[in-house]
This record gives sequence, C-alpha cells and structure tokens, in this order.
Amino acid sequence: MEARMNLFENAVAAKLFRHINSAGKAVSDSTLPHATQELVKLRASQINGCGFCTDMHTKDALAAGEDAQRLHLVAAWREATVFTDAERAALELAEQGTRIADAAGGVTDEAWANAAKHFDEDQLAALVATIALINMYNRFNVIVQQPAGDYQPGMFG
Repeated sequence: MEARMNLFENAVAAKLFRHINSAGKAVSDSTLPHATQELVKLRASQINGCGFCTDMHTKDALAAGEDAQRLHLVAAWREATVFTDAERAALELAEQGTRIADAAGGVTDEAWANAAKHFDEDQLAALVATIALINMYNRFNVIVQQPAGDYQPGMFG
C-alpha cells in the first residue's frame, strides 16, 4: 500500500502539522494523564479506521509503559474491567465526540457531566482538544490512505 500523497514531504502539510503539533504540545503539557490521552487517541483512531494513528498510539502507549492488555481492550472498554472510572468517562466522551455526525445532538449532557466528575476544567479542555486533534489527524491519514505498521515511537520528535 502506498499513500496517495506524501504528507511528510509536502510543504503545505508540513506547515499545517507544525501548527497542529503546537496545539498538541499544550495538551501533552497539561495535567490530563498521559495514559488517558493515549487511550482516547487510540479509541478515536479505531472508530475512524485510521490504521496509521492506531499503530502510532498503540506503540507510543506501550513505549510509555502502558499495559498491553488494556490496549487490546480499548475497543471493548465498556465490557472491560481494566479501566478506571475516569478513563471510562474519557473514552465515552471520545466516542461521542468522534461520532458527532452519527448522533442527533452530538455529545450528551450525561457524557459531559460524567467526564466533569473526574476531570477539572483544564483537564476537560485538554481532553476536548485531544479528541478534536486526533480526529483531525485521522482524517488526514484516512483521506490520503497513509499506510500503517512502520511507525517507531518517538520518530516525530
């Protein structure tokens, strides 16, 4: 499989990614737990069918010490006992925020209230940003059919 275009060598894409990565730095520097960030990125990427980001965030989470069993169960998080209540709230918000076109009304008040029970306002802002940013990256990669499997943790800095 070969990508339709090389996003890594395209000047316009490179400029866009510099800006998007700056926004991502604000999230990674926040107090939102890193494990929660990676779980959310992985779940949204699974929903969107983004193989590149699914590969990337699985490998990044493993490299950061995440448990492989938890990563294997992200797609079935509702039935899994390995996630905290806060992680479950974040995963629910991520699913609803990713599937906004599928649900009339978008994210439910219940999902928001549940997340707000577990995260302070700054963490909620970081969580919303994580969901928005990963959905943007997923769309870039799905549209150009970016192949998955070759990502190495840390290869983007």
